[in-house]
Amino acid sequence: MQKETVEITTEFITMDKLLKFSGVADTGGQAFLMVEDGVVRLNGQLVTEKRKKVHPGDVVNIDDQIEMTVAKEA
Repeated sequence: MQKETVEITTEFITMDKLLKFSGVADTGGQAFLMVEDGVVRLNGQLVTEKRKKVHPGDVVNIDDQIEMTVAKEA
């Protein structure tokens, strides 16, 4: 499994923007499809909201292939 850390400068980022910002999805539409297809988990829970808020400290798992830890940029 590929593990990475994504740093954000804001209090939170929405799931669709995180997937696009991190490069996992090429477009916002592709990010929406990933959520609809049920391959995105946030802290172990299946994500069904495309604009789910993701905060620093959260862990996002994509299809058991990529694990992203969200961190606050220093």
